[in-house]
Amino acid sequence: MSALETLAALVPAQDAGQAAGLTSVCSAHPEVIAATLELGLETGEVVCIEATCNQVNQDGGYTGMTPADFRNFVLGIAGQVGFAESNILFGGDHLGPNPWKSRPAAEAMDKAEVLAAAYAAAGFGKIHLDASMACADDPVPLPDEVMAERAARLARAAEAGAAEGGHPPPLYIVGTEVPVPGGALEEIDTLEVTSPDDAARTLELHEAAFRAAGLDDAVGRIVAIVVQPGVEFGHANVVPFVPAEARALVDWRRGQGGVLFEAHSTDYQTPEALAALVDGGFAILKVGPGLTFALREALYGLDAIAGHLSEDYRPGTLPDAMETLMLSVPDHWLAYYHGGLTELRLQRHFSYSDRIRYYWTRPEATAAVEALMAALEGVEIPETLISQYLPRLYDDVAADRLDARARPLLRASVKVALAGYAAACERES
Repeated sequence: MSALETLAALVPAQDAGQAAGLTSVCSAHPEVIAATLELGLETGEVVCIEATCNQVNQDGGYTGMTPADFRNFVLGIAGQVGFAESNILFGGDHLGPNPWKSRPAAEAMDKAEVLAAAYAAAGFGKIHLDASMACADDPVPLPDEVMAERAARLARAAEAGAAEGGHPPPLYIVGTEVPVPGGALEEIDTLEVTSPDDAARTLELHEAAFRAAGLDDAVGRIVAIVVQPGVEFGHANVVPFVPAEARALVDWRRGQGGVLFEAHSTDYQTPEALAALVDGGFAILKVGPGLTFALREALYGLDAIAGHLSEDYRPGTLPDAMETLMLSVPDHWLAYYHGGLTELRLQRHFSYSDRIRYYWTRPEATAAVEALMAALEGVEIPETLISQYLPRLYDDVAADRLDARARPLLRASVKVALAGYAAACERES
């Protein structure tokens, strides 16, 4: 079964009452991707890796990569890890006019069509269409019918792109969640779960728009709807999944059949919550910031450890370098974090929204990380220091399941964050 067929097979599996799910990793950090693929080797499961429209697009996005570049980037890491290309499902997230929404709709949608085609032509088989945002000359809010019509335009472009690239026709995810992707901007207590009526309307409008655009075959490849199950994270708190609050939505899907739910912002949910989400038909679990958050925790832990083990390394070197970088280039956090000086510093480094993740690939950050790894090169870290600074990894090190060296520990921290997802998605029914 191909990676794309694995996604398609979730629909009948869920309709049959099976606890079948897929973890979708949305990150461009090479260590996160490597750890994800290593975990895939250990579990034998298909790995889904996604890029967003702002992160990767025909203009380069904030990573500087086109869809083809991103695919090759991931495949390069897969080659190093020994993970088979055929077991990677590439996904495009929130594909639509969002990167160009400050422009008139006609111009933004032309760019969005090129985007969708480029993703599909590069072999991205899981395509989330999101044309929900108003462009410069659009009414606010954008009518639902217009969102669906624009999504159909993007699907047509993706169909053509897949054919041009010699790839199977894509599978589609439609709709969008509230609030906006990437985490809330402030502390949150509760969220409004998507209503069954809204979910039904999203599906009906998109199916009708696809048919009106002559995409009858693609209607059958709408495999999931993005909904809000009541999960989100702010800077310092997480709203946990409460199954009872999503009961009406879950019951609607079970009665409807033929479609899954995709849940965004599942980062930091407990393993029990993740399993309950999959049980409820939220079969595609998106995660991203939670993984780079875990990576940052491990890097800062290793920084403290290096200060104990190397006379030439000062503890706090890496956090200080990141603080200097974030203050000198505040674009990625200034509009998102609020408060006094102490609060802002805490948020820059430790917020659940993890805006620091946008800085790790900058030259100043990579140099600081390389200096840290060089300080620990060839060093077997004492168990006592792992217990002190990386306690979640202690048991595996003590039991000789994990090499007590810097890079294996770094990747293991990401695998620990992914463990609840693997457990939720790979249960025997």
